[in-house]
Amino acid sequence: MKTYICLTKEAAKLNTFTIKDIENLTGIKAHTLRIWEQRYNLLLPRRKETNHRIYDNDALKALLRVAQLYHSGMKISRIAAMTPEEIRNATLEHLEGEHLYTSYVSQLIECSIEFDQPRFERIFHSILLHMGFEKCITKVIYPFLHRIGLLWVTGNVIPSQEHFASTIIRSKLIVATDGLNVSIASDDHYLTFLPEGELHEIPLLYVNYLLKKNGKQVTNLGPDVPLDDVTCFARYKKPSHVLTYMMTHVSKPDMHAYISLVKELGQQTKMLVMGPAVGHLAHVEGITVIKTAAELEAYAAIQ
Repeated sequence: MKTYICLTKEAAKLNTFTIKDIENLTGIKAHTLRIWEQRYNLLLPRRKETNHRIYDNDALKALLRVAQLYHSGMKISRIAAMTPEEIRNATLEHLEGEHLYTSYVSQLIECSIEFDQPRFERIFHSILLHMGFEKCITKVIYPFLHRIGLLWVTGNVIPSQEHFASTIIRSKLIVATDGLNVSIASDDHYLTFLPEGELHEIPLLYVNYLLKKNGKQVTNLGPDVPLDDVTCFARYKKPSHVLTYMMTHVSKPDMHAYISLVKELGQQTKMLVMGPAVGHLAHVEGITVIKTAAELEAYAAIQ
């Protein structure tokens, strides 16, 4: 699993970006960007008093489009010879597969940097029409979240652009889940939650969507839930499954606490864990480790 990225504090406060920010957002190495700058006079950045490069919103948008064409296989010498309008038009032409996904990711980043909610929503709905909800989330939204740093670990500075985008995506997931017209199996009840300290709901909300799509009754306790609260609910409602999604590192004492919960709830309740923090685990006593969304769907289909 890749480490999630985060924009610098400077980018968050001033809407200016360092060359490292540009590398993270475009997927092009800083060394390569410097070569392009020198060889092709491509988007010369401004300089701080320390002589460090800084880029503004317009430079970022232009470089996102350049990166999109470059990643699709176009030579940088050809891109550098094009006008900004030609570059913009080229990014909208004849894209398919991974290149189309990359294009959508770049467009959503542009919208987030500019806080352009109407355009963000238009692009989101265009993605839905082209590829459906699940591919929209897995092929576009997750890479977008990775690129802009929305899934950065708890405790780091989160730029306002991240809050802006995550709020929109969160609302889309909730609406999509509520809109599922499925027959709920009354004897199959999943309790879902994020552990204490885990605040980013988007992966868990997508899990809830997949479970409900597969006919499961779902109760979501939300983010940052103490284990005592989970235990209280489980004792009272006796769900068939308890599922949590872990983004950050899980210590041995933490995992022992979940094993203790499993033992207390008894065989009638199954415990499932998902997320980057548990992907390396091969076996945990009494706990099922789910490593991918596809594994979860397969599990839900037979349980």
